[in-house]
Amino acid sequence: MTGEEIDASVRQELMSLPKTLAEDVAKNLVMVAKLIDDDPEQAYAYSRIALRLASRVAAVREAAGFAAYATQKYAEALAEFRAARRMTGGVDLWPVMADCERGLGRPERAMAMAGEPEVQKLDKAGQVEMRLVAAGARRDMGQLDAAIVTLQSPELASNSVQPWTARLRYAYADALLSAGREDEAREWFAKTVEADKDGATDASDRLAELDGVEFVDALIDDDEVDEDDDLDSTNDDVSGDADPDEDADHHGDGERDDKD
Repeated sequence: MTGEEIDASVRQELMSLPKTLAEDVAKNLVMVAKLIDDDPEQAYAYSRIALRLASRVAAVREAAGFAAYATQKYAEALAEFRAARRMTGGVDLWPVMADCERGLGRPERAMAMAGEPEVQKLDKAGQVEMRLVAAGARRDMGQLDAAIVTLQSPELASNSVQPWTARLRYAYADALLSAGREDEAREWFAKTVEADKDGATDASDRLAELDGVEFVDALIDDDEVDEDDDLDSTNDDVSGDADPDEDADHHGDGERDDKD
């Protein structure tokens, strides 16, 4: 790992730093990106190092924000995202900032952000993300029917599969199920499975559950069978190795001891 794996736009930002420092920051940012899904706590640790080295670089503040978000440190994440936004003037972080408000138990603030002009400046993916956050905020406030309506959109109805399609369909199916609309939920979980080629959601499991399918862990069953076979084999070996004469001698010794 050299740091060269970093995104070109981030590398461009790091050019404002001395060469050696830029390389060190880049290496830490690469580790953040590499670990954030599988080991978010370790990713967070690397992000803190990068932040200590280059806190005035927007990409570093953004990476620190996502690492904090991944470890549910929502106040810290929100502070980092705000700092990054001040530096760049962009709106890309608006949806995740709103979701941090949800994480902090302030869904009403997330809803307020969903109605701000910044949302109109987001690209299509960002607008879908904002819709997901707004629907989540509605559910946080107990407004389940409103959450369902919030998710209803041209993007949801489209047959075209985009990077956001599986998550959008899944959120809609889950909301329908929570509202007791089981048949509709089953339909949308099935549509989610069609779009979720990478298995990013557990839609297939949810669909099977609705269909009454029970999964048996074959690995556990195989292990249990192997253990039973080993136990039977051991018992057979013990029985087969026993010498009748030795058994008789042992019993005889016991009788002598009793007489003595």
